[in-house]
Amino acid sequence: MLNFEKAGGLVAAVAQDADTGEVLMIAWMNREAFEETVRTGRAVYFSRSRNKLWRKGEESGHFQEVKSVLVDCDADAVLLKVKQIGGAACHEGYKSCFFRELTEGELTVIAERVFDPKAVYGK
Repeated sequence: MLNFEKAGGLVAAVAQDADTGEVLMIAWMNREAFEETVRTGRAVYFSRSRNKLWRKGEESGHFQEVKSVLVDCDADAVLLKVKQIGGAACHEGYKSCFFRELTEGELTVIAERVFDPKAVYGK
């Protein structure tokens, strides 16, 4: 199904709002994350920085219900169409991780925060 070996053990995983088509985030999946996602219907990723499974929403409560799973032509990337529960996919408190736009060489925030990350994560 997915060719994890070809991609060095990880495949790119794009999460897209199943209703609006908005791209919410991109992350990585190893075989275990992919299999748990398919089995549970909730998005699970692999955190490269923590070197472990990352069950989306385990700390914030902002999890993703998977509505469909699509695999690209090379079998080394996956698109998850999800329902974002809690309103924010981004750990910085925004609906989408793509909340900044490059305008005249500068990044400009173009979205409103859904939650304060300091209040949610205590960092």
